[in-house]
Amino acid sequence: MTSAVDTPADAARPVPPSGLVAVARAPGWVRYALLAAGLLVAFWLPNGLYPAVAVDILCWALFAVSVDLLLGFTGLMSFGHAAFWGTSAYVTGLVAIHAGLPFPAAVLAGALAAALLAVPIGYLAVKRTGIYFAMVTLAFAQLVYYVANEWRSVTRGENGLQGVPREFFGLDLTDDYYFYYAILPIVLLGLAAAWRIVHSPFGRVLVGIRDNPARARALGYPVHRYKLTAFVLSGFIAGLGGGLFAVSHRFVSLDVLHWTTSGKAVIVVVLGGIGTLWGGVLGAAIVVRLEDWLSFSGFEAIGLVTGGIFVLVVLLFRRGIWGTVAALARRWRAARRG
Repeated sequence: MTSAVDTPADAARPVPPSGLVAVARAPGWVRYALLAAGLLVAFWLPNGLYPAVAVDILCWALFAVSVDLLLGFTGLMSFGHAAFWGTSAYVTGLVAIHAGLPFPAAVLAGALAAALLAVPIGYLAVKRTGIYFAMVTLAFAQLVYYVANEWRSVTRGENGLQGVPREFFGLDLTDDYYFYYAILPIVLLGLAAAWRIVHSPFGRVLVGIRDNPARARALGYPVHRYKLTAFVLSGFIAGLGGGLFAVSHRFVSLDVLHWTTSGKAVIVVVLGGIGTLWGGVLGAAIVVRLEDWLSFSGFEAIGLVTGGIFVLVVLLFRRGIWGTVAALARRWRAARRG
């Protein structure tokens, strides 16, 4: 049996991860059609949903994709990604409030702060694997939560940061409908960056490390360095989502750093499909819309419903929604050829 990486030259040409096979092997017109459909849905979304819900879907989509970049393509389960989501939210809020910069600059500052925080955390965490890696990331996330709670002169503790502005060169973005279209280019750039990472030679090596780290190490690939780089990139993308979340809500509370936020991101990824990339976007749309509908209906035990759906997906759709659809598409094409 051979691993996903046999030689350094082959590392750039392995089979795509399972969730992306159907799209990667589809005819060119199918891929462009799917891209066009996705863009149309993105532009239509605030017209079909409450704009604030549509904005939350975009933010959580970035967060889920960042988690999937680690979990699906590097094989690292992080239970501490709320540290990067929340750190970016706080930094974005502070920069927007005190510096008065346009919100894209504040969000970029928050994302860079998240990536900077990911360096020391990732350096220590990537030396572990499996449940040990997950526990290390969770421990660091709880440490960040404690610091944010105690550093009240900056974070304002349990009161949170209030009145985060949506400054953008004098434009009025108080309406969530217009704000959605203002952040949509940033979200699309973040998703495009994640797609490019996965489909680059670097991403192919990550898949090889995920499948057989010992073989990749024997071939001369610095496994820990690759994992650390993926961890930092994942933290940056999570930071983009967290910064946009802070500006959209105009408020930053300790909830953005809570461990349940990390757990929700993992649920979103599993629901959409691990290793599918776009499954995270689909999972974010389903979870955010479901939570909004349950909350509007007056149902309080929202976690009970989302947890039940998570269990059903794990039991009945092991590949997630996107992964299951992709598998069915592959079988259909194989049957047509046969």
